[in-house]
Amino acid sequence: MESDGGRCSGGRCRPDVVREKHLFKAKPSETLVQLACSHPHCAFPLNQNELCVWNTATAQPLRLSGHHYSISAVSFGSKTNPLLVCSASRERVILWNLDECTQKVQEGLMPRGLVIGTVLGMVRHVRFSPDDQQVAVCAGNRIYMLSAKNEAILAELSGHLAPVTAAEFCTWEKSRLISVSEDRTFKVWDYSTGQIIYQSAVLTAAFPLLSLLIDEENKQIITGCAEGQLWIFSLISDHNYRCVACINVKKEQEKFYNKVWKSVKEIGEGRNPSKLCKTNNLIPEGSVETSLPILLIEHCDFSVCFHNEENIHSALNTNWFWIGSSTGLLIINLANFELEGLLSYKDYSDLSIQFAGSCALTRTAVNGNVLCLITSMFEDMIAVLEVNLAALVRTQQSDFLVCGNGNSLSVIARCPLLTSSPLCKGLKKNLKEPSSKTLGVKSMVKDQPLVFHDKIKSSGYTAAPQMTMFSPNNNLKKNEVSKWKTSCKRKNKEYPLESYPPIKYEKEICVTCQRTPICCIQYSGDGEMLACGLADKTVLIFNSNLTDTHNVFSGHDGAVNSVGWSHDKKWLVSASEDRTLRVWSVCNNEPALLLGKEKFHKTVRFAQFYYIDAFILLCCGAEFHLLSFHLDTTKDDLKRYKQRSVCKLVQKFPMASTVEITSLSAVNDFYSYIVLTAGSNRALEVFDLNAGCSTAVIPEVHTKSVHQICQNKGSSFSTQQPEAYNLFMTTAAGDGIKLWDLRTLRCERRFEGHSSRCYPCGIAVSPCGRFIASGSDDKCAYIYEMRSSTFSHKLGGHTESVINVTFSPSSPQRQ
Repeated sequence: MESDGGRCSGGRCRPDVVREKHLFKAKPSETLVQLACSHPHCAFPLNQNELCVWNTATAQPLRLSGHHYSISAVSFGSKTNPLLVCSASRERVILWNLDECTQKVQEGLMPRGLVIGTVLGMVRHVRFSPDDQQVAVCAGNRIYMLSAKNEAILAELSGHLAPVTAAEFCTWEKSRLISVSEDRTFKVWDYSTGQIIYQSAVLTAAFPLLSLLIDEENKQIITGCAEGQLWIFSLISDHNYRCVACINVKKEQEKFYNKVWKSVKEIGEGRNPSKLCKTNNLIPEGSVETSLPILLIEHCDFSVCFHNEENIHSALNTNWFWIGSSTGLLIINLANFELEGLLSYKDYSDLSIQFAGSCALTRTAVNGNVLCLITSMFEDMIAVLEVNLAALVRTQQSDFLVCGNGNSLSVIARCPLLTSSPLCKGLKKNLKEPSSKTLGVKSMVKDQPLVFHDKIKSSGYTAAPQMTMFSPNNNLKKNEVSKWKTSCKRKNKEYPLESYPPIKYEKEICVTCQRTPICCIQYSGDGEMLACGLADKTVLIFNSNLTDTHNVFSGHDGAVNSVGWSHDKKWLVSASEDRTLRVWSVCNNEPALLLGKEKFHKTVRFAQFYYIDAFILLCCGAEFHLLSFHLDTTKDDLKRYKQRSVCKLVQKFPMASTVEITSLSAVNDFYSYIVLTAGSNRALEVFDLNAGCSTAVIPEVHTKSVHQICQNKGSSFSTQQPEAYNLFMTTAAGDGIKLWDLRTLRCERRFEGHSSRCYPCGIAVSPCGRFIASGSDDKCAYIYEMRSSTFSHKLGGHTESVINVTFSPSSPQRQ
């Protein structure tokens, strides 16, 4: 039978997402049996001891007999020519050549397979080696390595304390096999010697590990248990099999349902409700099934479906993989560990099976479709499904990707200033220096005509014109000219995109005689100076090679928690725990502008220049302020200590539903209307200062409050990859680093490998955009590649927690 799955019982389902190609009335040997799919073939036990290989192209089943007991595991070979299939039961393991078997049937003969193993016990899993020369058979607590040529046991791997449920070959390591078991551990084997290379700790409290997948591109293993938990471990040689991530699939499914529910609700408010699908089957928060066993983990070939659709998939190359459970299929993004798609069997009334006992999927998609083979948990049925991957993801993502954000956001300003914009109002304010009357100084010069002399000197019109305005100095030495040209070239050069990360130790400097934390650091835009805010209430400026202290600023009455350079590198703004903000001239030790405690009711957590030095942004409590200013370092002799600089509040922007803004970020090197804020409520809010309002909110960015928002703000990067400015990062203590895309408001990648659980440590992105640096409470700094979820370098040497990191804008080898 074949049906189109067109009738939808609920949810946002479409008739072209899944259809049932064929239904077999047969009872599998066990509730959990290993099935196999390799396009266009599906292999499964039929009538318990009979193997059925169904060709979806010809719709012809090939029935193979040879077992006397129930078949419990089936697997296709790694190669397609010839295509091999292995079936295993309690009493024997048989290898079948499908081409030879098909030819025998056409000749009217009984096809026979090659018996490669006998009386091994209850077989739970079989897997071919990459060259199809060996077969790993998981029987009981052991793994048998069998020859694919004859009946011979090449190796017997024992060490698990419970039945082995899955095993996979490591393709880039010779003689390497990985297995998982009901004893809740995984083991790494050298099957040529039979030795255990690595044994993990117990991963779960009571639920067995059921499935396993090796991600060859990232060199990771992914394993799932009967409770709905996924673990990802690194197989890179020097990573020591560390845990990269642990994913609660049940929670991710609940978050996905809530996100779809919210998008459907918001879309329904702006569209005709009659055109929307019914949504009464969307699961509200807290009502997800109590059990979600991970029956299968398989690669998802999304690139074939979306290679012409730039707005659907991420700007970065990411890997997706399928999760097969008893209630449906899920698609998880390996870059951000979030759900990208969900197919629930009960949402499609034309599907005969609502709860699966076992499942299998094809690794590659053909014409955008993948084959799915499932067995019923309660009835004697086996179904072959065809899933349209593109339709599945598009129907569930197209709405909430742009929900509440019809026009895609961009960091780079793409439209002129509105007349009602706070930025326009701020620029129109006249912030000239105060008049002498305002300062209390009487003018000693009376009002007189512009020219009041008796005699006026001739303008020189009658004299011969001066042909030479000035004579250049030609006495410069050659080495001085060369030095001047080199310095100018160095300051204006673009940051090389193919640079390597700074991993070589270069220099160390002690900033104070006493043990004082450095709260914040920032390079100037040209990389020539480095500013440091200290807990001892001072601000230090060093030259880029840390050989000399350029200046020391003192005056704050609390720890300096923020420093920021102006675009022209002449000014430095600092904020402190003493509820004051100061703007310093790089060449002067006294502040050019001071905003005292009377201006702010809470601590100023962050301050920076904005809109190419036209404004100052600062955080205070649950709101951030937009200030316009005019700086004047001249002094009046009678009022030496009265500042002539002026600063006015343009507008306050409150962040919704939060007690305090924990981080703020905006670009100052070019015109941008976007300001990013993060609050103690774990949300991130995007403000458009051209419109003068909040334009988007991302709830629950991290499991804890966001400590820092990081953007690439270097001007050298924008000329080569301007679209990368829409990527920004967030970090929180104990929750890793996440990379977000402003255009879609989606997390594109999550960086794992170390976890600063005690301290919120800083992050930085290199000007070339290829590397990310992060501090940690384990006294090390970590460097990640933008396209990898695990760190590539670990930099030690510190004696305390690394709470701040930054890249030099001018030197690729300096951090």
